[in-house]
Amino acid sequence: MEFALLGWPVDEPRLRLDYRRFSYAGKFVTGNAGIAVVRGEPPADRESTPNDSLPPLPDGLDESEFVDGILAAVAFNADRTDADTLWLRYLTVRNDLRGSGLALGPRLAVFITDCAAAKGYETVRIAVNNVFSYHALLKAGFATTGRETGLAELVLERPAAERAEVSTATYQAGLDRFREREGLSTAEREFLAAHAGAEPPKPTGAVAPDAVDSGVSNPQRPNE
Repeated sequence: MEFALLGWPVDEPRLRLDYRRFSYAGKFVTGNAGIAVVRGEPPADRESTPNDSLPPLPDGLDESEFVDGILAAVAFNADRTDADTLWLRYLTVRNDLRGSGLALGPRLAVFITDCAAAKGYETVRIAVNNVFSYHALLKAGFATTGRETGLAELVLERPAAERAEVSTATYQAGLDRFREREGLSTAEREFLAAHAGAEPPKPTGAVAPDAVDSGVSNPQRPNE
């Protein structure tokens, strides 16, 4: 697997993801944000969902139009009022690799945060709307700010150059925000019950240097 920066917002990178395999696929084709990805093949012991088991595509759309070999992607841009802060707007992992133990989401968040630090950003933020994303992002060094934005999304942040300080109390405070909500799924309620009083998740390790493509490249725009 390779972690790659396809471009910053000024580069207007675009990525055509299969909307049947990825949430937020339409957010990666606008050119309004930077994009970083994890690409390659999942480990051999991870079964992939075959194309013929996915819903059929509408007439006029072919699977060859989607970029192949993408396992996870993140779109990002600078805060509109604070040029030193980078927002991770959409972080998506291929549906059949969620919960696989590969930690693709946290590892990609660590990768783009390291890129942000090298670019001169001081702070990285992300807003999450479910407890599973909250737990995963704490593995990437984020911590709850106690603030919410959008549709009850909990705002997390970390310094770009180092992990945020997270205690059991602050971790549980974030979980409590989700416990207060109505309409939780059975899986969410079970997760919250299982993690009552638990310590924060252990951090995800840094991305290995030999797994990083440090150049800016976009397979869909080879001449730019």
